[in-house]
Amino acid sequence: MPPINLASLLQLVLALGLLNVWLLRRGKTTAFRGGSSASLQQEFAAYGLPDAVFFGVGALKLGAAAALLAGLWIPALALPAASVLALLMLGAIAMHLKIHDPLLKSVPALSMLAMTGTLAALKLSEAGPAA
Repeated sequence: MPPINLASLLQLVLALGLLNVWLLRRGKTTAFRGGSSASLQQEFAAYGLPDAVFFGVGALKLGAAAALLAGLWIPALALPAASVLALLMLGAIAMHLKIHDPLLKSVPALSMLAMTGTLAALKLSEAGPAA
C-alpha cells in the first residue's frame, strides 16, 4: 500500500477530479464552463479551438490521471504527470482570459494549478539535490 501523505492525497484528488470531468461530466453544464458552453467539447469551440485539440487535451489529461494513480506505486510517474497538468492548467487559464470569462470560471483551473505545483514541489524535494 502506498504511503498516505500530502503528495499521495494530491495525486488522488487530481486524478479523480480529472476522471470526473473528462469521463462523467464531459457532456454536462457547469458554472465553470467557458463562455456559455453546455459541454466540455462546446467549451473548446468557444475558445476557438478545433476538435483535434479537444481530443488531444483529453488524451493528455486522462493519461496524466492514469499516471498520477499509477504513481502511487511507481513514484517516478507523479512529477511528469504533475508537470504536464500544470502546463495544461496554464493553457486553460489563458483560454478563460482570451474570451473574457469572469474569474469564477477559472477557479477550477487555478485550483488544479496550485495542486499540481504543490505536488511537483513535493516530488522535487523527495528527489533531493541533483547529482
